[in-house]
Amino acid sequence: MAQKIAELLGVSLGQMEVTKFSDGETSVSVMETVRGFDVFLVQSTCSPVNHNLMELLIMIDACKRASAGRITAVMPYFGYARQDRKAKPRDPISAKLVADILTSAGVNRVLTMDLHALQIQGFFNIPVDHLVGAPIFLDYFSERFKGDEENLVIVSPDVGSVMRTRKFAKKMNAPMAIIDKRRQMANMCEVLNIIGDVQGKDVIILDDMVDTAGTLCKAADALGKEGAARNVYACATHGVLSGGSLAMIEASPIRELILLDTIPLVAEKRIGKIKVLSTAAMFADVIRRIHAEEPVG
Repeated sequence: MAQKIAELLGVSLGQMEVTKFSDGETSVSVMETVRGFDVFLVQSTCSPVNHNLMELLIMIDACKRASAGRITAVMPYFGYARQDRKAKPRDPISAKLVADILTSAGVNRVLTMDLHALQIQGFFNIPVDHLVGAPIFLDYFSERFKGDEENLVIVSPDVGSVMRTRKFAKKMNAPMAIIDKRRQMANMCEVLNIIGDVQGKDVIILDDMVDTAGTLCKAADALGKEGAARNVYACATHGVLSGGSLAMIEASPIRELILLDTIPLVAEKRIGKIKVLSTAAMFADVIRRIHAEEPVG
């Protein structure tokens, strides 16, 4: 992604050497001057989360000590975003902790996409530019269903995603449905019923991330069996795809799963049902605007 962004901006990638000591500690050496420069460090804190986060922090510190003019952490996927509140006594708020660590390391601004919880922006005392991936999905599905919009329904996989889904449905000029579910324990949920009419329709499930794919596949099963939907499509910004998620997606009635490239999709995870769209153009445009002190909105 960083290479694509650099090409779109007409610049070369910065020269930096990242190695490991024998005990596994990360070592970073900046191989060119950054004194007074506007530095953008592109790093998703995806798996291995702790390694990628620590690498980013060391890069920030290296640039700060090299007298960089301004440092922006470009984090297409913000790790630990799901731990944004105390769900029970003695729980940590890890998203706030990560925000504090990034700020202490010396970052001046954060650029990210589709945070799991929007309130994480308030965890920072520095500017946070929050992008949304919906326009990329909008372009893709508008072209795919061109001329057949009346048979399309946009589905929210849970109540928490209703606002995001409503905005997307309005842009697509399509009705909306909601999956009512009850979560029994972490990473497991039970679908109860479908609010809305999806019978004989092509449905698009819109979510911010796919982790174990349990929520997504149960929703797809309910839409196909109970709702009698014609075809089930799905899209999500972040493809975490942990555990047995790929097998579940393959066995589900989902015809196509559209993901964005905020998390690198390794070769063994590129199954036939998954299509990846690039966010490089959006990030490149926003980086250009930040550097030129132009409005991002």
